[in-house]
Amino acid sequence: MAYINTMTLLAINWAQVGLQAVQLLLSLSILVIIHEFGHYITAKWFKCRVEKFYLFFDPWFSLFKKKIGETVYGIGWLPLGGYVKISGMIDESMDKAQMNKPAQPWEFRSKPAWQRLIIMIGGVTMNVLLAFLIYSMILFVWGEKKVPVSSMKYGLSFSDSLMFDLGFKNGDKILAVNNEPIEDYTDIVKKMILGNTVQIERDGKSQTITLPVDLIGKLVEKKRNRTPLIEPRVPVIAKLVPDSMPAYKSGLRDGDQILAVNNQAAFFFDELKTTLEKYKQQDVTLTVLRNKDTIQLQTQVTAQGKLGFFQMGSIQDLDSLGILKLHITKYGFFQSFPAGVKMAGEQLQYYIDQFKKILSPKTGAYKGVGGFKAMGSIFPSYGWDWESFWSITAFFSIILAFMNLLPIPALDGGHVLFTLIEMISGRKPSDKFLEYAQVVGMIILFGLLIYANGNDWFGWGRGK
Repeated sequence: MAYINTMTLLAINWAQVGLQAVQLLLSLSILVIIHEFGHYITAKWFKCRVEKFYLFFDPWFSLFKKKIGETVYGIGWLPLGGYVKISGMIDESMDKAQMNKPAQPWEFRSKPAWQRLIIMIGGVTMNVLLAFLIYSMILFVWGEKKVPVSSMKYGLSFSDSLMFDLGFKNGDKILAVNNEPIEDYTDIVKKMILGNTVQIERDGKSQTITLPVDLIGKLVEKKRNRTPLIEPRVPVIAKLVPDSMPAYKSGLRDGDQILAVNNQAAFFFDELKTTLEKYKQQDVTLTVLRNKDTIQLQTQVTAQGKLGFFQMGSIQDLDSLGILKLHITKYGFFQSFPAGVKMAGEQLQYYIDQFKKILSPKTGAYKGVGGFKAMGSIFPSYGWDWESFWSITAFFSIILAFMNLLPIPALDGGHVLFTLIEMISGRKPSDKFLEYAQVVGMIILFGLLIYANGNDWFGWGRGK
């Protein structure tokens, strides 16, 4: 039985990883196609010849390709991005043979600087517009969801030992960060990782906790699992008890509330989790509240320190139980657009603040720079949730736009920088200079790619 359970758990884990991988691949595909379409449509607008439009890279061979008119449309096998090959442009294709020929009217290099600038920012512009559109439609379809901190009946539960080391305790209510009041529960972690001090309420009294400068680095070094840093503190109420689990066979049923284990208080889930760790693979007595009756049940704790049931944990569940309040603001179709622009702007500012932390070595934030594994882990693993998928995709679109504007050769921002210098100075950089700059930029980008994905798997940035 233990072998079967282990194999079942492994199968579930792989299925969850697979689901996240599919979501990541779809999200990136959408973003790459939209980004490259921005370059494509502006190049066409200014009558440049577009030779290729590719999703993913195609060294040696393509998974699919078809020529329509003057353009080959295709899908490569290497999912590291995509590209549009515009005639007469020095890009990742490094087509030196074409650049050695006389410039033709349909080539990128023959166009005025202002037209080349528009083509270069076309991809970033499309990603920004996509983020605006997605956020607007999220607000239109699902509304804006907020959980007022003041509505959280039992305060917060902390899953990371570092939070206890900093002075937090289960049941604390976070009121403000850097003396700025926190209104929405979902903003707490965002504010904390960027903040210096946290104002809390504990047992009816206000206290201030000072956060270390390298809080992000400390969190990364501990290699936190995927459990949230903080959660609403909730009573132990069984939402679903599968009939194959020990808890069900012992008499636990949906809706039961656990009060104690072996007469030791376990009213809250964080208390239950700590208590069960001490009784792995042992028989225990549960004190359970069912309707208005208190009963005793004998059951066994699994080797993983669990009883075998799913708890009431979603925000909707907790709202229905009166543990917190979920406020949903609905937007009409036209109202959603300015609200979507505002949301995209807030997310962009949040990412810029994070980026500043990464650039400051003392914060240790560079240790958390991750690649595809880290990106995939952001998506839900429990099932396909379209609201979460589109919200994450919109945020990735903001990140892609920002990163592409960095003044690094081989990125759009590098091409934009050289074009602006040309427009100001009146002198166009030589093709040879642009070729060398492209090579340097590609080396930098591949170095960052290797570092980020190495951090995912080996923790290079963590010094381990």
